[in-house]
Amino acid sequence: MNAWILAGVLLAAALAPPCAAAQGYPAKAIRMIVPFPPGGPNDILGRVVAQKLTEQLGQQVVVDNRGGAGGIIGAELAARAVPDGYTLLLGGTASLSINPGLHRKLPYDPLMDFAPVSLVGTAPSILVTHPSLPVKAVRDVIALARARPGQLNFASAGIGTPPHLAGELFKSMAGVDTVHVPYKGGGPALVDLIAGQVNMYFSGISAALPLVRDGKLRGIAVTSAKRTALMPDTPTIAESGLPGYEVGNWYAIVAPAATPKAIVMRLNHEIVTALAVQDVKKRFVELAADPLGSTPDELLQYNRSEISKWAQVIKSAGIKPE
Repeated sequence: MNAWILAGVLLAAALAPPCAAAQGYPAKAIRMIVPFPPGGPNDILGRVVAQKLTEQLGQQVVVDNRGGAGGIIGAELAARAVPDGYTLLLGGTASLSINPGLHRKLPYDPLMDFAPVSLVGTAPSILVTHPSLPVKAVRDVIALARARPGQLNFASAGIGTPPHLAGELFKSMAGVDTVHVPYKGGGPALVDLIAGQVNMYFSGISAALPLVRDGKLRGIAVTSAKRTALMPDTPTIAESGLPGYEVGNWYAIVAPAATPKAIVMRLNHEIVTALAVQDVKKRFVELAADPLGSTPDELLQYNRSEISKWAQVIKSAGIKPE
């Protein structure tokens, strides 16, 4: 056989397996690791997406909850999985952007150990206060905090959690001195806020909205750049006293690094398609989230900017993990 023909045959053979794998993908169930316990927003949104992908792909997408250590356990498991497209991670704010600045020896690199697939959505928080606090707007909060340095406090779901960092960013941008009070979860933080034991909390909207409507808490402003459809009359923090402030929990699907690009792009197409379906959009809105797909590169650039943003907040506030 001619040497050039032989070389061509060998090259085609070498390229055939990954191409064939991509064309036949998926041929079995896909595991989607959610690095948090069942019942939380990560889990619920993950299941919404998994169900729609199951319908579109014709193979079961199974949610595997691997909670613990602020998302580290599940993220590390996904990073070490075989890069064949059959293990995915529903990552986001904590696991992919906060943890790198919070932990000096993180057992995975969110930029090097994962192949970005697509953003899934964003969910703003809302600054809520106890009704006894004499404030009705962000400007009032800032004025009161400046008048009483070190006397006002804000709760969080724990050291280094998104509510904690939202409060630290608020402190830094507003130039106020408020005291952080960490709890072991958002539930206990809300209970003590309702009881008047703490003054403020940056809560997920779905948890806070019923309490605001019942008058148990006062909704001051949302943390997103734009108002949310669930609370259209509630202003953003940026528009009501602190220009430039923007914080949101975000969710994204990533795969282990070295996952074939053809599979990544197939998954990207399916995820973006799923997010455009009306019942998925409706479910996201009910969960106080905005469905938001992206290209893999857009997700990569977004995560880079988020890592840099939170690393600066963590460093300036001197935050150390528990």
